[in-house]
Amino acid sequence: MGAPVVHWEIISPKAKELHGFYSELFGWKVDTNNPQGYGLVDTQSDRGIPGGIGEPRAGSTGWVTFYVSVDDPQTYLKKAEQLGGKILMEPTELPGNVILAMFADPEGRPIGLTKA
Repeated sequence: MGAPVVHWEIISPKAKELHGFYSELFGWKVDTNNPQGYGLVDTQSDRGIPGGIGEPRAGSTGWVTFYVSVDDPQTYLKKAEQLGGKILMEPTELPGNVILAMFADPEGRPIGLTKA
């Protein structure tokens, strides 16, 4: 069985400005009512997958990526590395029992892994 894409993300130092931009452009509702101020996007549609718009970590300029749901993020990180990728973030537990990890594909694009 395959691993589904379950979330997309836009990370930018100007995340608050992008909340407004995408809300106006596509009619999205952006909810930042959480401790991180991360903009959870409700696309106002019954199609597609949810996403988010947030600020980068220190030292990063941001990215656009998607997240794939897997049963064991560490195993997939190792496999990505064996196939020519690079580990960007080891599995990290977030509030709500969500585990995130991230790797770069062989051309440097960041791809997220998640286990809920």
